[in-house]
Amino acid sequence: MSFFAKERITAPPGYSRWLIPPAALCIHLCIGQAYAFSVFNLPMTKLIGITKSAPDDWKLTELGWIFSIAIFFLGTSAAVFGRWVEEGGPRRAMFTAALCFGGGFIVAALGVYLHNIWIIYLGYGVLGGTGLGLGYISPVSTLITWFPDRPGMATGMAIMGFGGGAFIASPLSVWLMDRFSTPTHVGVAEAFLCLGVIYLCFMMVGAWIVRIPAPGWKPEGYVATAQPKRLVTNRHVYVYQALRTPQFWLIWWVLCLNVTAGIGVLGQASAMSQEMFPGRITPAAAAAFVGLMSLFNMAGRFFWASTSDFIGRKNTYFVFFVLGAILYSLVPTVGGIGSIVLFVCCFLVIISMYGGGFATVPAYLKDMFGTRYVGAIHGMLITAWSMAGVFGPVIVNYMREYQIDHGVPKAHAYNITMYVMAFLLVIGFFCNLFISPVHGRHYMPDDAEETVGVTF
Repeated sequence: MSFFAKERITAPPGYSRWLIPPAALCIHLCIGQAYAFSVFNLPMTKLIGITKSAPDDWKLTELGWIFSIAIFFLGTSAAVFGRWVEEGGPRRAMFTAALCFGGGFIVAALGVYLHNIWIIYLGYGVLGGTGLGLGYISPVSTLITWFPDRPGMATGMAIMGFGGGAFIASPLSVWLMDRFSTPTHVGVAEAFLCLGVIYLCFMMVGAWIVRIPAPGWKPEGYVATAQPKRLVTNRHVYVYQALRTPQFWLIWWVLCLNVTAGIGVLGQASAMSQEMFPGRITPAAAAAFVGLMSLFNMAGRFFWASTSDFIGRKNTYFVFFVLGAILYSLVPTVGGIGSIVLFVCCFLVIISMYGGGFATVPAYLKDMFGTRYVGAIHGMLITAWSMAGVFGPVIVNYMREYQIDHGVPKAHAYNITMYVMAFLLVIGFFCNLFISPVHGRHYMPDDAEETVGVTF
């Protein structure tokens, strides 16, 4: 179709590269709703009972799988369709992502209406998760190509939208549920339906305005460094050859462990805050907490990714793992003394680094493997997010349930989990420590670099 043709989306001479980040944000601010899905968890445990859970209502452990399945398919679709995204260009990928993500909400609404959780798994989990993956990676290589002088900042601009999506989605979702709820009905299905239509429209706007640079384009005054830093290359590794390097798998574990430590808590942030401070944090306040975490998730993506342009990607991850492990270890103590302020501060810093890890990793891959196939390599690396999307919520949900079943009060049911998360970050520290430059045998020959493969 001509709408998706490369000629239609190639920028003309003089086109401002600063018009590209808004296109990426149209996508990422929408798919970032995934981080606000926890606001639906408690209402969906009362679809039948309305005011309290009925015997046939779903449990939190069942509902937790919706988020996990979506994140799993995010990583799977990014890995499977990474080359397809690069070869077809960002517009085709963004258009498809809009159909999948918006359609996933509509199918999930049907599942709520029929009270069939498997339809919700299929809709939001499988279809919506596929839209998440395609939408997430579609602007990455485009932005790196437009901003070769500041790749960390460039990816941070786009990916911060994913972290900030919940800042909009959390209060919007609560408002929609309140708007459609009645004394005999919880307005989850209608909220899903509205969100599906809204996100479909805004993501189509991003697909319409995105552009790619003309072949050989460089920013005015930009000159590539002749002698790159130790962990930065100006050569290229073929997409599948990257899988044969230890650096790829070390970065895979760095991302997986960093995400596992944060995503489980983030997925249950609303319920966890209410249970750790019963009677002191209301559902509305918990929704505000989720929104505030989203704001720091978003800001951290831009701040940490931009910082990595100056201190290096490896050093940035060292900060994540050291400071994150300390803060996770402090959470049980903070909860024990009943300090909501310190509890919130700990998690805001943690979530800023969690988001920063996502925004920094594309530039890390660009440094290690070059720019030619960074989008496809990033898509394969996102499988680490898929695994973390299962590991994190499962650890949090099932450890919580185990603690409660053995008589531990809900306010203390997350303590052991926090120590487990801190331990995972310690392992991640050593994975990052062992990352070294890619061996020369993995790089493409100079003549192949000029003739093999295309980015879009």
